[in-house]
Parts: sequence; structure tokens; C-alpha cells
Amino acid sequence: MPRIPLTWLAEHTTLPEGTGAQQVATDLSRVGLEEEAIFGAQVTGPLVVGRVLELVKEPQKNGKTINWVRVDVGPEHNEDLDDPKDPQPGQERPSRGIICGAHNFVEGDLVVVSLPGTVLPGDFAIAARKTYGHTSDGMICSGDELGLGPDPDGEDGIIVLGRGHAKGLTGEPGDDAIALLGLADEVVEINVTPDRGYCFSMRGVAREYSHATGAAYTDPALAVEVPAASGTGVAVERRDDAPLRGAEGCTRFVALEVTGVDPSAQTPRWMARRLTLAGMRPISLIVDVTNYVMLDLGQPLHAYDAAKLSAPIVVRRARAGEKLTTLDDVERTLDPEDLLITDGADASRVLGLAGVMGGASTEVSASTTDIVLEAATFDPVSVARTARRHRLPSEASKRFERGVDPRLPLIAATRAAQLIVEHGGGTIAREVTDDGTVTDPAPIRLAADAAERLVGIPYTAEQVRGSLEQIGCAVEPDGEDHLVVTPPSWRPDLLLAEDLVEEIARLVGYAEIPSVLPTAPGGRGLTVAQRARRSAQRALAEAGLVEVKVSPFVPADVHDTLRYPADDERRRAVRLLNPLAEDEPLLRTSMLQSLLPTARRNLGRGEESVAIFQRGSVFRASGGGAAPVPAPATRPSEAELAAIAAALPEQTSVLGAVQGGPSGPDSWQGAPEAWGWTDALDLARRAAAAVGAELEVRQREIAPLHPGRGAELRVLTSAGDSVVVGLAGELHPAVIKAFGLPARTAAFELDIEAVIASAPAVVLAAPVPTFPPAKEDFAFVVEESVPASAVEAAILVGAGDLAERVHLFDVFTGEQVGEGRKSLAFAVRLRSAEGTLGAKQIGAVRESIVAAVASAVGGELRA
Repeated sequence: MPRIPLTWLAEHTTLPEGTGAQQVATDLSRVGLEEEAIFGAQVTGPLVVGRVLELVKEPQKNGKTINWVRVDVGPEHNEDLDDPKDPQPGQERPSRGIICGAHNFVEGDLVVVSLPGTVLPGDFAIAARKTYGHTSDGMICSGDELGLGPDPDGEDGIIVLGRGHAKGLTGEPGDDAIALLGLADEVVEINVTPDRGYCFSMRGVAREYSHATGAAYTDPALAVEVPAASGTGVAVERRDDAPLRGAEGCTRFVALEVTGVDPSAQTPRWMARRLTLAGMRPISLIVDVTNYVMLDLGQPLHAYDAAKLSAPIVVRRARAGEKLTTLDDVERTLDPEDLLITDGADASRVLGLAGVMGGASTEVSASTTDIVLEAATFDPVSVARTARRHRLPSEASKRFERGVDPRLPLIAATRAAQLIVEHGGGTIAREVTDDGTVTDPAPIRLAADAAERLVGIPYTAEQVRGSLEQIGCAVEPDGEDHLVVTPPSWRPDLLLAEDLVEEIARLVGYAEIPSVLPTAPGGRGLTVAQRARRSAQRALAEAGLVEVKVSPFVPADVHDTLRYPADDERRRAVRLLNPLAEDEPLLRTSMLQSLLPTARRNLGRGEESVAIFQRGSVFRASGGGAAPVPAPATRPSEAELAAIAAALPEQTSVLGAVQGGPSGPDSWQGAPEAWGWTDALDLARRAAAAVGAELEVRQREIAPLHPGRGAELRVLTSAGDSVVVGLAGELHPAVIKAFGLPARTAAFELDIEAVIASAPAVVLAAPVPTFPPAKEDFAFVVEESVPASAVEAAILVGAGDLAERVHLFDVFTGEQVGEGRKSLAFAVRLRSAEGTLGAKQIGAVRESIVAAVASAVGGELRA
């Protein structure tokens, strides 16, 4: 996000006297440039020039030597503290006494003094204080303490007027040092949307400020006089044998040579100060000039050490296996899509990633005297993909990928060369290489009433035409009801008539557009599925669980941690090419993959137990391969759309929960019962019941659950099929240990969309019974592999229409029932709608139930 120093902005547009950063931010917001931050004056209070009158060196017991300094800070500020230990050097020489540990100044030097009441960067307030046996009545300041950064001359210590930060500056004791050093500058940081790349420059922001306020605007690009070239300079070849989507990677390349530059020349203080305010670190004159011109005009530049170059400069795509060490000292393996700057007859040496970052082999150094300035126009898509592929965002790539004015390269290179020669000497070569062409923006046909139809308010013809001309468009009539609009070169985002309408609405003012709330149509609300999802979540919240929101990104080793078998479908995860975190490159395939780390995090922060749930999406790789990236210029073909659809991961909404530790706080009644696997089953049933569905529970060994305390959850579809929709039970001890959870922690997971689909569309109201029920208990001995749900189904068949409720209340295994067998006890409630059931009827139903269970699952009634 660009930072805009107001003093720099004022060079290109007129700021009314007294205009502050807050007002500028407000004005810019009216044309869509939102304020991100405001940086006020870095120093406030009495910061003044002082002359050193006396300097006494006092060795200390710790081996350090400090200076006891008397400083004349002007008649207004020379206050005598009347301290007998620190007498004035004479009534005719009033001063203040200050302790200072620096040793780079002598008597008679002019220094910068912060008096009591001054506030330095970092909210550091200055006050008189007792130290080293003296009262230090202020502070003599260094460049770092004033936020000016390291001394440009490399000299450590305090600022001395005429040297380093204050080179070329002088003054008298008492003069305002804030104004002298330019520390009163205010800065506005703005947020620039991707379609407004021209606002990554003072040139662009000043133009927008002019649009917002009507202030006069001077285009700095027009002030640069570009002399006619006497011939071609550095040889340049543009070879793009594999353009991305038919777009040439480099359409214009300017190379301008400057010779005889003084390598010891320093960046002028005003330029270094502006770079610092704009958020960039001054480095050297040549580098600072290229950065300054980029920030001012918006055209990125690169400077090569001419002595290290071998003609010609060749722009080409990378070859397989090529490597480059960029200016950040990182060796990078290049991709065939990367556009490169190379040199030599065989173009074998890579100089840099075009539009992103240069290489170390030809960078300018402290001994550079001859340079070649590069200013080019690169394809935004190519630059953006290279920057993201190498995770190498730069100031240049931020501008190129948003579109840079193609008419700027020669202007920017000339301006940079002029500044280098002005402050570092040297000669600008009369021969200039300007290879390539400039493509004019395509005209757009705009209906005269398009803005009124799309925005909904009447715009006059003057407003339409005036707004478009204000942003630099050429407007010509096309019949009575249309205009032909040619966008300016710096607005590559203006491609459609709707783009022009947006500009008209923006410049006339968004405040002119009335806020009209639409009337909601009657009879519409949440869908059945939306209500069901909310009901399921509410059921868990009412049961005492806390809802969490966790991102869907998980580590690559999570499947092994959860003990998934090698052929488990949940290992079919989608891997992200550009994950938010390197250690979480996968999309989750199960909600527990997100909930278990969240449970661990909560327990690690002091919670004694955990009971959390979340509803969210899970993803399974489709196996359709990588999705193609269609060209943005036209609608994707049917084949491309089909390939994209095939590559999309399978996605569904899942409800999951984790419970472990005490189920409540301790009380006088004793410790509460711990959450267990039965709670997980109960919570899953609650969630299903809330949407009108019923779960079938079958014991099964399924990761990550305990082999003997886990179950799969099923529902019956409308077609009568039983499908798996989730799992519930106690977690495997190894999983509990891996996540540091309480013993016997339980969990469940439900495909909530499948559960909702299984629920009946209409739930019939049950009539209120008028006759009493009959209660019967049964205990059946069956094979251990027989699920309780199968026995329950047989009981319902045997009881017929008289069955009102069947409930499993006990499971028993032991010697009494035999090895490999189990006893299932059910409570059955019978009721007739026609009358009270008699003993004979009840007996007949019992016989029918016993026979049905024996026939269906081989169950025997336990004696």
C-alpha cells in the first residue's frame, strides 16, 4: 500500500494552505482511494538548533566516558536551572547543561537539541533528569533518534549541521530544527484496488486528488524533456518464443547509458527523506534515484553496472533447469514460463526476472561508474505469475502486474538519468535504445444514457463528457445517442462501457447515488436445508457444546496421525499450490482433522475439558487432474468448463464434535462424570433428530476411533437404502496421545447434508393416544456380529402396528451367554388405537416378536 508524503504530493497538485493528512485522506476517499493509515509529524515539541559552548569529558567507574555539555539553544530556551553544581559558563553566555555519550562533535558545532517537552518517534518524551551527577536538561539527538535512519556518510553519533543528515544545512541557536530537517511531514497510506495500478505513484494519486477537489494538477511526466536520440545505444533483442496466451512478455524495452558517475556521490538529503517517508530504505544514489522515479511516475526501473554487461541484452523465456541468484541472495530454480533478462550473444547468462527482481551478477556497487538504465513494458499476467511462483513480491511487480503506462519507459529513464547526473556527475549517452511499440488503448462505444440506466440517477451530458475527459479520455460523438471514448494510456483497466460508467459515478460522486433499500418479497425465508442446519447446530449448543470456527487447512501428516488405512478415502486430499501456511498444505477431508488440533489448543490454554463442535465443508480430490486456466479475454469453451468442473474437489457440509474431560465443574456433590463414547452417540442422535432424521448405529472398527468403542452411523434413504453418513465413539488411545487430549475423549462426525436429505419432507402429526400402553421387556441372545439395529428391526416387524417404541437398555457378554455371543435387552412399549390391550393380545404379540427375531437374526429369548 503506497504511502503519500503531503510535501511530495503538493509538487504535482495544489494543496490548500493548512491542509493536513486527515483532510487529504478524506478527499481521496471520495474517489475510491481508502485510507489505510495516517502518520503525523514524527517529532513534536521544542526541537531546536544548539551551539556547543563547552564540552567536558568525564570518565566513569564503569569505564565509559560521558560528555558534560553546555549548549546555547537560543534566548527563548536558555533556562538557567540555578544548579550550583552546574554553573553557567558566564552570564554573557547563557546555555543549558546536557549529558551526551556521543563523541563525534566538538565545541562550536551546531547540533540538534530536543528540549524537555519534545516527543520523539516511538512516543519517546524528553524531560529533564538527574544522571551521572548532573541534571541533563534535554537531549542532543542522533539521526536514528529522530527517525532519519543511519547517517548517509556512515558516521555514528549525533547530528552535526553541515554533515551527514544535515549536509548543506545551517542555522542559529534556537532555530526550529523540525522545519529545518523536514520532520513535520505528514503521510497518508492508502489502499489501492487491483484495477487502479496508476495510483502506485505520486503522479497517479495527485491526479486523483485533483479529481476529488478540483485542485490544479501538473503531470510530472510532461515536465521531462526527452532529447532526440542520435542513434541506437545498447543492443537489445526481444525473443518471446512462448508467449502466455498469445500476449508478448515484453512489448517495449528502453536502455539508456550514463557514464562517468561519481561512485562516492551521496543521495541528496531531500530524496533520501522522501524515500524514507514513502516506506523505502535509502541505499545509494543510483538505486535511490531509480526508486524515487518509480514512486514519482509509476514506472519501475532497473540499473545495471555497464562494466558487467555483455551485449546484447536479450529478453526471453527461461530454459529448463536454469537458475538465478536474485538481489535478495536467494538462488531460484526458474520455470519455462518465467520471462528473463539475459545478456551475451547466446543469451546464456540470466540477469534478472523481468519485472520482478534483478540478479546479483550485474547489480551496481560502490565502485560502479557506468550504468545502463532499463525501463520496459512487461505483460501483467507474466509478471504476476512469476512473482507468485517464486513467492517474490516486489515494488516493481506490484506495479507491472496492475498495468504500467506504456508511454512512460523513455520518460522515466530520461528523468532518472538526469537526476543521477545532477547529483552524481557523469554524462548521459546521446544514443538511446527504444525497442518495441506502444499500443494505443482500444476505443469504447458508449451509449449517452448508459450511466443513467446502470446507476439509476440522471446524469447530464456535461457530467458524462466532463467526467471522462477529466480522467484523460478522448471523447468523440458517434451519432446522436452514442460516444466513442478512447481511454488514456495509464488506464489499462478501462475496457468496457461499464468501466466508463463506473468512472462517471465515481467522479460525479457516490454520495449523489441515493440509498434505496429493496422491499423483501413476502412468503420467502430460510430454505428447509438452512433451517435444518441451524436446528442441528442449536441442538448441540443446547447440549452444552461450544461452536468453533476453524480454517479448512490441515498438515500433510494428519492422515497418519489419525491412523487412516492406506486405502482410506479420507486420504484423497486436495493439495494447495499456494497455501497460507507451508505446514498446512492440504484441505481437510474430515472435520475431526480441524477439531482435534483446536481441542488441543484450548486445553493448552488452561481449559480443563473440551466440548466443541463445528459445521463446515470437507473436500475430497476428484481425480480430474489440475484445472485449466482459461484465457480472460473470452468465455471459456464448453470443454474448458467441463475440465474445470471435473477438477473441482467433491465437497459436502459436515457436522463434527469433540468431547473430553469433565462434563461440568466440580461441586459439593463431587466430581462430574467425564464425557464418554455414549455421549458422542447421544449427541449425534440429537443432531439428527433436530432435522427430523433417525440414525442407525452399527459397531465397526473405523479410524480414528477405539476398535471396541466406535460405530458407524447410517440413515435410510427415500429409496430404502442404508447409507453411511458418519461415525461416533471414543478416540483411539494413540490419537488421544498424539493430540494431548484427556483420556477416553470421544467424537462424532455427520454428513449433515445426507442426514437432511434422509429426513421426511413432511412429518405427520401423531394422534394423541387415548388408551394406556403395555410395557414388555425382552432379552435376546444373538451372535456377537449381529448389530442391535437388526434385532430392533425384527422386533418392530413382530409387533406390527401395536409397536409404539423400542429401546435398547442393556448389552451383556460373558460365560452365561456363551463365547462369541451377546445378550441384547430391549424395552418395548405397545399401544392400540382401538382399545386397551388384554393379556391374550399381549401374549400373542410376544410370541410374534420372539418368532420374528429368531427368523431374522437367529436370536433366542434369554431365560
